[in-house]
Amino acid sequence: MDTETVRARFDEQLRQHAAGGERSGPVVRVTRERGGWDGVVWSGLTGTTADAAIAAQTGYFTDLGRGFEWKWYAHDEPADLGERLAAAGFVPGPPETLMVAEVAALPTVPVLPDGVTLHRVTDDAGVELMLRAHRRAFGTDPAALGAMVREQLASSPELIDVLVAVAGDGEPVSAARLERHPGTDFAGLWGGGTAPGWRGRGIYRALIAARTAIAAAHGVRYLQVDASDDSRPILGRLGFEVVGTTVPYTYGSAGGAG
Repeated sequence: MDTETVRARFDEQLRQHAAGGERSGPVVRVTRERGGWDGVVWSGLTGTTADAAIAAQTGYFTDLGRGFEWKWYAHDEPADLGERLAAAGFVPGPPETLMVAEVAALPTVPVLPDGVTLHRVTDDAGVELMLRAHRRAFGTDPAALGAMVREQLASSPELIDVLVAVAGDGEPVSAARLERHPGTDFAGLWGGGTAPGWRGRGIYRALIAARTAIAAAHGVRYLQVDASDDSRPILGRLGFEVVGTTVPYTYGSAGGAG
């Protein structure tokens, strides 16, 4: 895979022309009304335009009474954009690795531990199951995630697939999402966190295989992941390649895309 070509295609299809995105000068942003979360997904900035653009976006979301996320990628210009965001009051989150794989090269048959089954989320009860898995895996409050997924299931259920791995006792042990983008070559893998007592048993890999099968059935060419340090080695062994790095910079109280 030519990673530079794939990265350029990713920038053009999923950032510059993001579904639900709106252009604000040299910036493309999404809002919860248009894209499920509040954030900046792309910018074409220079050293002379960056500070004004940052101020414009902080003013816009502040006027709405919201925090937001600026998805910074290491190849974005200017080179010191991250430092400028921090100086403007943004808080950087943990860095993530942008990884991409060709769907045709990935396994599509999920292999689960004994007693664990996969459930597809289609209603509010399923969303609650997903949120319970998220709490067990990450130990954080997933309220913003729940609101976003409910909105997606209500407005465009054909574009999102949510899977929950459930143990024999009925407890959710992991959850993950596939988000498709019609008219592009990509679908995104999100979530995938597993409860501590169930890690190392292949559940994360099984969820990737299950979502790959769905993507293949819809003709998706590439799967994209913003990988944590924990998931990056697993994804690398499966065939995902590093395309770049990204850091979520948050301003105020923001619910991001993860």
